[in-house]
Amino acid sequence: MSPYSWSADPDAVVVVPALAIGYWILLRVYPTRPWRVVCFAASLALLLAVFVTPLNHIALHYLLSAHLLQNVVVAEWAPALAVLGIPPRLADEVTRRSPVVRTLTQPALALSIWLGTYFFWHVPWLYDTALRHPNTLLHVEHACYFLAGAVFWWPVVHGRRSSGRKAAYLFAAFVLVSPLALLLALLPSPIYSFYEDAPRLWGLSPLTDQQIAGVTMAGEQALVFFYACAVYFARFLHEEDAREIYRSRPTP
Repeated sequence: MSPYSWSADPDAVVVVPALAIGYWILLRVYPTRPWRVVCFAASLALLLAVFVTPLNHIALHYLLSAHLLQNVVVAEWAPALAVLGIPPRLADEVTRRSPVVRTLTQPALALSIWLGTYFFWHVPWLYDTALRHPNTLLHVEHACYFLAGAVFWWPVVHGRRSSGRKAAYLFAAFVLVSPLALLLALLPSPIYSFYEDAPRLWGLSPLTDQQIAGVTMAGEQALVFFYACAVYFARFLHEEDAREIYRSRPTP
């Protein structure tokens, strides 16, 4: 089979339509702004892009760097857009009525779940085992990434904390997750036997592939988290300026 074959991965052909139908039903009850609908649609489009295009086949059979890119999309980009797409009124109701959601989306716990999921699934023997069982364990891995990502982004998008605290939360996330990418980029030998034994593509050695994966992951996380942190830090400064102007007004 060609490395550039398209596939029909269940993560895309089953989950994506189910999410689309569920979201359409929810919009009938909780209408929201068009940009939120676009965000949710973009989340589904990203999932299709990493599970239907040749990227999926390359990730499953050839390159760690392709699989790392797939994981980043599933654990960070797609859940962030999906959470942005949730109507605020629905998010408020779910948080208010569900003790489980309310507990899991507490910032400290949400961050711990996301970090724990990331590091757990990158343990070499488990990473290799999941790739050798693409029809079972790998689907569990992807589901864990997406759900942990949604839990992580929920306090940022729908949380009631100040913009300053949200900026600190995002900065902490970047600082704590970055060692994983740096480790992959700096290790002197490959750590995933699955890709050591995989057919080579584009002349990349297993070590070079791993280094590219680490550098790409580190760069992506720096870009995404720096941007999100900067947005909320700017909001924090604006809110502080507004408070200062309000305090400085003369009392009538």
